[in-house]
Amino acid sequence: MREFDQETKLTVITGAGFSQASGIPTFRGKDGLWKNYNAADLATPHAFKKDPKLVWEWYKWRLNIVLNAKPNTGHLKLAEVEDQGYDIVLLTQNVDDLHERAGSRNVIHLHGEIRQARCVCCGDRFSWTIDLLENTEDVPKCKSCNSFYRPDVVWFSESLNHNIIQNCVDRLTITNVLIVAGTSMVVYPVAEFPFLAKRQNPSIKIFEFNLDYTPISKIASQTILGSVEKTLPSFFSY
Repeated sequence: MREFDQETKLTVITGAGFSQASGIPTFRGKDGLWKNYNAADLATPHAFKKDPKLVWEWYKWRLNIVLNAKPNTGHLKLAEVEDQGYDIVLLTQNVDDLHERAGSRNVIHLHGEIRQARCVCCGDRFSWTIDLLENTEDVPKCKSCNSFYRPDVVWFSESLNHNIIQNCVDRLTITNVLIVAGTSMVVYPVAEFPFLAKRQNPSIKIFEFNLDYTPISKIASQTILGSVEKTLPSFFSY
């Protein structure tokens, strides 16, 4: 196990590439979801208002993939690091719950959670299971107010939760080691996070794990190219 000082504040930013090895398609790249679907038709408030059935059909397809997926070696390694007693927090752009299923407890979801459905009117929530997915009407409705439920994720044109962003910023300002894994780092405000952390702590160590170089490669202490589920476990096992 790679040794970090027990006082080290370790923060990890994860993106879609982190869950790709678990069979969850990415939104970008040659096999990205948006290659086959128009985001404007599926992941905006306007799209949901126009055709909630179409939106839910697509999200139920995605949910089926997520619910049947299993954490890969990258997820399991980060959970192991936490079990070793290290101060580690995960800031994930992913809407799946594979980090939690691997055993990680300190996870902040920036873009929401696909397993959660939220009533558009009263805010009531429920969690999807395989059984519910197979036995729920096309567009789930709230029993309290009879309004539609929507996926509890951040859609295009929607802002990220301010409190969640502030929690991330607070964590980044005290971070000694930052790991950025499986993300192209082109979506804001997350794309700014490594630069913010670097300004707060010029001596911070930033390790990047990705298939290609990204905008943060120029400030990274080391960029490690390759599949995250292979390179990250090797990094910690060094």
